[in-house]
Amino acid sequence: MRKIYIFDTTLRDGEQSPGVNLNTKEKVEIALQLEKLGVDRIEAGFPAASPGDLAAVHAVASAVKNATIIGLSRSREQDIDAVREALKGAQDPSIHVFLATSPIHRKHKLRMEKEQVLETAERAILYAKKYFSKIEFSLEDAGRTELDFVCQMTEMAIRAGASVVNLPDTVGYLNPLEYGNIFKTVKENVPNIEKIQLSAHCHDDLGMATANALAAILNGADQIEGTINGIGERAGNTALEEVALALETRFDYFGAKTGLNLKEIAKTSRLVSKLTGMVIPGNKAIVGANAFAHESGIHQDGMLKEKTTYEIISPDTIGLRDSKLVLGKHSGRHAFREKLIDLGYELDEEAVNAAFAKFKDLADRKKHVTDEDIRAFLEEKLIDTPEVFTLEAIQVSYGNQSTPSASVRIRTADGVTREEVAIGNGSVDAIYNAIDKVTAEAVELEDYSIKSVSQGKDAQGEVHVVLKQDEVSAQGRGLSTDILEASARAYIDALNRLIEKRKSPGRRDKMSLI
Repeated sequence: MRKIYIFDTTLRDGEQSPGVNLNTKEKVEIALQLEKLGVDRIEAGFPAASPGDLAAVHAVASAVKNATIIGLSRSREQDIDAVREALKGAQDPSIHVFLATSPIHRKHKLRMEKEQVLETAERAILYAKKYFSKIEFSLEDAGRTELDFVCQMTEMAIRAGASVVNLPDTVGYLNPLEYGNIFKTVKENVPNIEKIQLSAHCHDDLGMATANALAAILNGADQIEGTINGIGERAGNTALEEVALALETRFDYFGAKTGLNLKEIAKTSRLVSKLTGMVIPGNKAIVGANAFAHESGIHQDGMLKEKTTYEIISPDTIGLRDSKLVLGKHSGRHAFREKLIDLGYELDEEAVNAAFAKFKDLADRKKHVTDEDIRAFLEEKLIDTPEVFTLEAIQVSYGNQSTPSASVRIRTADGVTREEVAIGNGSVDAIYNAIDKVTAEAVELEDYSIKSVSQGKDAQGEVHVVLKQDEVSAQGRGLSTDILEASARAYIDALNRLIEKRKSPGRRDKMSLI
């Protein structure tokens, strides 16, 4: 069987999504789940961007043992040195060096001629070769680069010592025929091409990232680069779960598969969505809430007679399970424990007891507790942030003929309880003004969003906020059947994260890269 290697860049290109800023603990949490998923190569970040990013890449490299850990580098010696520092002690380190090659980039960004681009890239690869046995070289904007120059650059990279050459559609400009033709041309015209792997990295600006990645595979690509849920710059990257399931489901056509543990896809998707704050659209292929839902009477009739009439992928393939077990306030611990196992969670006794207490509290508020409700409160605190402030109580007064007001009671880390009252333009604004008075933190609310975790009038609501203080921003999440309580919890969570980030030695400056 032909294997397609998976290069995951969720922690680098994915984190470049507007509004996403993962801390070190969150990066490590995602990386460990990617390891469970069976990803071959994990691009952990861009170490030269900041001391904080270098430290995060180092933490990922120290935690992951069963995947190649990669650091991104421009074609500069100082960037390569930063990757060396970040990957010290890594079980299987690799460097990803890139340089733009297209006419528009050469003229307007690099201000270089072709010969200068060739020389600069070759020097960088040769320098990296002194310290790394595995080197990937990327021709940034290869999709808009002259084909003969793509071949010339690839030949140079092979000669200089690269082990992988990446030909990205950096701006999502190409269609599958055009993109596939690049790989076909390189395969047919570059000497010693069999000595390296060719990699495809596509963006989704025209909605063709997955199709382009599959076209590359049909024309000789050995590796696909992408992200979980397709997150990334602008319209995002190739969604790795889509490529994996396309190859699995249509093996008869592609004759290739990844080495991923497909049953970990749903769990990985939820984790990335939770920690980045990027909601998965309901109609998203493979991992969307509606991917295995059928409402049409005709479809339902077909499904009842034979599932394959309308379902080409079984939910079990990606780690989802259909369950008839309905949980409510009368359910016992044994039924709850069985539900946890059914959902794929392996918790120790102490964690089960804590989760059961949360479940009982939720069951008192709503008639039925769904699988989505359980996942939400289990995953709400996957990453523990030191709690400088803890919400104890809120009281809101609202009327359409009066000014909303709110009082909050908050406990500080040293055990002191403080209470303040404030007014606002609305109930949430009043709550946030009261919290600001208690904490004495001057912050700017950059983003506020609400989503329903489950269905029905008594559904749990999840609030996601982004707070900014000076040049530092942090996101927070809150969950409750009361959306005002969820709003308060999200705001305090973001405040705690901001305070924690102020202690970190460096701040990551996002750059628009491959």
